[in-house]
Amino acid sequence: MIDQAVANGLYLELLVVAMTLLGILFFNNLVLYKQKVFDLISLMLISGIAMCALEFAWTVFDGRSDLIILSYILACAYAVALIIFAVLFNLYLLDRFGMKLKKIVLIIFYVLPVAATVVLCATTPWTRLMFWVDENGNVQTMAFFESVFHIIVYLYFFSPLLLALYFLTIGKKRKPANGEIPLSVFVFGAIAPLLYWLQLLFLDRGAAIYETSSIPVSVALVYLVTNVSTHNLLKTRAKVEATEADLRVGTEIQTGSLPTNFPDRPEFEIYASMDPAKEVGGDFYDFFMVDEDHLALVIADVSGKGVPAALFMMSSKIYINDHATMGGTPAEILERVNKLVCKNNDASMFVTVWLGILEISTGRLTSASAGHEYPIINTSGRYEILKDVHGLAIGAMDMARYKNTEIQLKKGDSIFVYTDGVAEATDANNELFGTDRTLDALNDIPEGASQKEVLVNVRTAVDAFVKEAPQFDDLTMLGLKYYGPRENTQTEET
Repeated sequence: MIDQAVANGLYLELLVVAMTLLGILFFNNLVLYKQKVFDLISLMLISGIAMCALEFAWTVFDGRSDLIILSYILACAYAVALIIFAVLFNLYLLDRFGMKLKKIVLIIFYVLPVAATVVLCATTPWTRLMFWVDENGNVQTMAFFESVFHIIVYLYFFSPLLLALYFLTIGKKRKPANGEIPLSVFVFGAIAPLLYWLQLLFLDRGAAIYETSSIPVSVALVYLVTNVSTHNLLKTRAKVEATEADLRVGTEIQTGSLPTNFPDRPEFEIYASMDPAKEVGGDFYDFFMVDEDHLALVIADVSGKGVPAALFMMSSKIYINDHATMGGTPAEILERVNKLVCKNNDASMFVTVWLGILEISTGRLTSASAGHEYPIINTSGRYEILKDVHGLAIGAMDMARYKNTEIQLKKGDSIFVYTDGVAEATDANNELFGTDRTLDALNDIPEGASQKEVLVNVRTAVDAFVKEAPQFDDLTMLGLKYYGPRENTQTEET
């Protein structure tokens, strides 16, 4: 026959184990599964821990004649924690099954039973419906608590078994279609009664201990929540891996759409680069021959990041290229493109664009800006900002108008255009790199450096400034140096 002290000691140790398991599970859900403290699953686990802790305290202080009031408080607090735990457990499973309850149902079947339990516990010292503490300080559970209250609690715990049965049979085609969650509920429904029976078999034989559901329910709950959370994590991971694969393909498509073969011509030198903040970015650059004597230069920045921005970027790039080859000034081209984008812009996205067309035979560069960063030019031996006329970003308003800006490039003059990812690069102290540092980086470049060296030097300066701070925006640059028409270059070479 088991000794009373040994039975009570084992019982208390098992309660501590149950609390520890629920605590570890709660911590794992916060750290591993990224749950929030006020999520349904977190509240359920917190109430379960509270239930075990209150039952532990109730057991420790039970039988103390000098602590009759405390015995009442602990027993009643346990009953309230138990029904809150059962309610949250039921709601958790309904949520896992994709069941959405109306407010009136929540009030009648969940809020009112909890409120009624609070009232019954608060009045039990006089009504003796839930508990009664005798003169020796022993808590006596009353018939109402043992029958009606426990039946309600068990209904919350085991009613989801019917839903699980439905989802495993005739409801297979509804969520959750794979059957992992309802199957886990069935295993929970088997573990909890089995552990409860084992508890009675080994601890209650010849020893007057309290029969409780805290230990078996807590242990079974650890299995259930761990299995469901792990299953959801694996599903999420599979989705993430599929998304990452799509992003890699998107990156390859985007990178392939940007020109990387820079022409080796005597009249000019050109180089460009684009470093996305995410796998796929919203910035783009382009350059192409409109005809034998005109070179188009484009740099743009789409609102947003990721796949949507990349898709919008590619369509905008195609529109600009097509309309530039149709002819017209940069301002006229941007107006046509803007009308077309606004007409098919259900996502309400926009893109800032700087478009320049260089007449190679004369060095005349005509440009127009749709809300883009000011270009930086070097026509006097030093790089300076050219404050051209800005119009609205492409996609912002279909009636937007744009104005041309003309500059005359001479032999050795150059132009540098970029997106705001350069000037707005931020260090750990939230300080911006800024246009002044951009100008300093450009003017520190030794004379005769190639355009590739120019862009690399600017990127090096940005990296040295931000250090370990993450890159929040795409960083795109394009540089052009003009050497004069072919006749002039050939004459000087001879």
